[in-house]
Amino acid sequence: MTAQTRIVAAPEPEFLPIPRLEWGAAWRALQRLLRDKDDTAEVFEIMRALNGKSTRKGYYKLLRTTQGGRMAYQREELAERLSDRAWLATLPAGSLGAVYRDFTDDGGVTPMGLVEVSGQTMIGLEHPVAWYGRRIRDAHDLWHVTTGYGLDSLGEACLVSFSYAQTRSLGWAFIAVGAAFKSRKAPVRQPYVAAIREGYRRGKAARWMPAQDWMALLPLPIEDVRARLGLTPSPIYESIPVQFRGDAVPKG
Repeated sequence: MTAQTRIVAAPEPEFLPIPRLEWGAAWRALQRLLRDKDDTAEVFEIMRALNGKSTRKGYYKLLRTTQGGRMAYQREELAERLSDRAWLATLPAGSLGAVYRDFTDDGGVTPMGLVEVSGQTMIGLEHPVAWYGRRIRDAHDLWHVTTGYGLDSLGEACLVSFSYAQTRSLGWAFIAVGAAFKSRKAPVRQPYVAAIREGYRRGKAARWMPAQDWMALLPLPIEDVRARLGLTPSPIYESIPVQFRGDAVPKG
């Protein structure tokens, strides 16, 4: 070794930070969301504030399954595949993919729309835990279709309750509880709170949705998919007339 040679120590690895819970930020975002259920950016703000360790725990749980480990290794981006409308158009009538296509077309929602909104509050990381979080985000409307919950305010509240049971992310529970309390002020008397609780029970009873291979399920008949996922009926939600489901979370 010459006198001029210097050995530079390798930098310490940068560990993924442990998110802290930000209840104040979540509360303010919830107030804005309850005033406007279509303000999707507030959903992502709540999830950012309250996800804590749930996303990384979900990712490690995914790795413990054979199918989930394969999907994590491949790291396919659901939003990109679900944006291929020409491919979705080739799927047979009555399949999950065909119903999903019609659902998103009728509702005016797109997977890339969620990507754009989430980008306002979420920092993109080149990390498999971040990929898992994106996968949960991009499957949101697939969860709508498979559970049978609509885009109305009650359907959204039921789905977030279902999602809490599946992911244990506090953000979902926070939104569901807020929606349940707000529904008590609805202009019509309907079993809104019971329907939201039903969503949680359905989420507990169903198979673990984050580990499902959605690309393999999309060509299958939707009723077969629901049976595979162990999705029980939602009699309380379905008993509420469609015209009243949008009143579940009144504005103001």
